[in-house]
Amino acid sequence: MNSWDVSLACLLVGMIAVSLLSNVVVLICFLYSPDIRKQVPGLFILNLTCCNLLMTVVNMPLTLAGMLNKQQPGGDRLCHIVGFLETFLTTNSMLSMAALSIDRWVAVVFPLSYHSKMRYKDAALIVGYTWLHSISFPIAALSLSWLGFHHLYASCTLYSKRHEERVPFSVFTGVFHALSFLLSFVVLCFTYLKVLKVARFHCKRIDVITMQTLVLLVDIHPSVRERCLEEQKRRRQRATKKISTFIGTFLLCFAPYVITRLVELSYVGPISYHWGVLSKCLAYSKAASDPFVYSLLRHQYKKCWKDILNRILKRGSINSSGLTGDSHSQNILQITE
Repeated sequence: MNSWDVSLACLLVGMIAVSLLSNVVVLICFLYSPDIRKQVPGLFILNLTCCNLLMTVVNMPLTLAGMLNKQQPGGDRLCHIVGFLETFLTTNSMLSMAALSIDRWVAVVFPLSYHSKMRYKDAALIVGYTWLHSISFPIAALSLSWLGFHHLYASCTLYSKRHEERVPFSVFTGVFHALSFLLSFVVLCFTYLKVLKVARFHCKRIDVITMQTLVLLVDIHPSVRERCLEEQKRRRQRATKKISTFIGTFLLCFAPYVITRLVELSYVGPISYHWGVLSKCLAYSKAASDPFVYSLLRHQYKKCWKDILNRILKRGSINSSGLTGDSHSQNILQITE
């Protein structure tokens, strides 16, 4: 193994650790907090978290084994199952992100009718559609024997060994990425740009009120005035940063792998093995970043896992104090005896 192989293996091991820990924390917060469970976006986040956990537990370790051994891990049946799962889970996670963006769009653009347009039943129907949409492609690939170990990505994924099937397989792969990656990306851009437009409109209204107030308050201290202006600037940047993070992480993680797959089918020349594995690792990194992008950095989840941590620490301190008391009483008994 050269330095590239070691670096990629260490990168994937780190991703597995971060993804497993962060997604488990999100799942615990969902199970612990009734407020999170009641919210409609919680169902989309639960679906996304389960997809990420399965990807972390099943697909990532087998890809790591493929990288280290430079060969297919396990038999053909295991590889078909893993390739089926990867195709299904990747598509499902993309569509779950699109569903979350639709939920935010309805909540921001139609706030008065949000609870009537986006009910828990509607969210369950959307999740059901994402499952049907996601499972259709791996079923078709499995029936056509287009699942196998791809050496360029060191993983079990969409792959056809037969040269005579190159054209139909290329068409299938193009349609798959168009109806998974491209569709989700278009939905993300449309919804979040609409949300950004509304957010900027509200920021302008708040800015006008703030400036009018500052003009009327002649005797206000300069430091307070500066603080108001800084908050006004931060308010304008906050929505842009969040939406840039949602769209940017999606594009940064998935686009290199999708583009490499499409170039591989249309380009006759060889593609670097290390680039293929790196693009695969970038696609896996979305499972590690999603908990922070969509859940753990939000106030409600922060409060939830802090409450869980405090409860665990309090129980630990109570147990330790109880044990100390028991040992102290035992010492007294030994002395009196």
